Amino acid sequence: MARELELKGRRYWILSEPDPVAGWKAKVVEVKDDGTSDEVGIEAAAETRGAADDAAERKLRRMLQAY
Repeated sequence: MARELELKGRRYWILSEPDPVAGWKAKVVEVKDDGTSDEVGIEAAAETRGAADDAAERKLRRMLQAY
């Protein structure tokens, strides 16, 4: 399951998967209207899935504020 966000007119998914070292690793992809997706280059790791997703979302929001 992915967390979906709509920010500044764009749609993003935060995808997470178990990681043997960190617990969970999350990454952000931008989903386009034609169904394609591009990795944004944001990753985050934490002990729980929720914490990894939250960290990735914070990084995405900071990146978008810079532009």
